[in-house]
Amino acid sequence: MERVPVLKIGDILLVSIQVDMEDQTALQLQEDLAERIVATGCHGVIIDITALDIVDSFVGRMLSTIASISKVLDAETVVVGMRPAVAITLVELGLSLNGIRTALNVERGMELIAAARDDDEEPDDDLDAGESERVAASP
Repeated sequence: MERVPVLKIGDILLVSIQVDMEDQTALQLQEDLAERIVATGCHGVIIDITALDIVDSFVGRMLSTIASISKVLDAETVVVGMRPAVAITLVELGLSLNGIRTALNVERGMELIAAARDDDEEPDDDLDAGESERVAASP
């Protein structure tokens, strides 16, 4: 059985799918990726599907499942490199890929993840000025 490599680049895990995704390979990828997210504390996962010529419902479900697992482990998922034919197939199959953001390439995927992290780290705007001063001054 082939394994899909999971590479760490800064705060992001990069998964480049270069093989046909059989059931066992997909299950192993889900497990490997979950373990790497926990071990590294990464907050982003980029799945590069540039090498995939076709995507069936199984691969679509696998991508959704990986995104769900990643989200539970506090990591944003972005799928990059989707070919037009793959996008058309996914829509025709009725797969919406919930929880997955897409980008044209790895660089734009990294930008999306960075922007999502920046949004998560902004201070809470719901506090008024007086309340934030009291919170800051409290022991």
